[in-house]
Amino acid sequence: MRQPTPDPGAPPAAPLIAIVGVCAAGKTTLAAGLRSRGYHARDILQEHSYVPAMWQRITRPDVLVYLDASLAAVRQRRRDPEFPRDLYEQELARLRHAREHCHLYIHTDALTPAEVLAAALDGLARQGVMPGGR
Repeated sequence: MRQPTPDPGAPPAAPLIAIVGVCAAGKTTLAAGLRSRGYHARDILQEHSYVPAMWQRITRPDVLVYLDASLAAVRQRRRDPEFPRDLYEQELARLRHAREHCHLYIHTDALTPAEVLAAALDGLARQGVMPGGR
């Protein structure tokens, strides 16, 4: 079956932005904030997968955003002072590939959700990624 010929006058498809990071780093909140501003964004639960490139194979994003948070921040945000260090370290190991290949890295410990969104918007703009297309 033949693929339809793309319309040269059609606007470019919105780039897919994938967001990965440790638990409680702010992935879901950032994805929702980006979507509310017209971006095509998805949070990816890479920290739960033993497949290092799952983010790449399943999602195939145009832009990968990595949200980082310290163990102390994860414990505070989850309201779980006993969140296991070994589980946190496993998440970091599972995320290593994504961190090495991210286009935008944001450490969220000292940032509010609004500041994380602002940092992401600024980073995306610097890379020429705009809502609805490049």
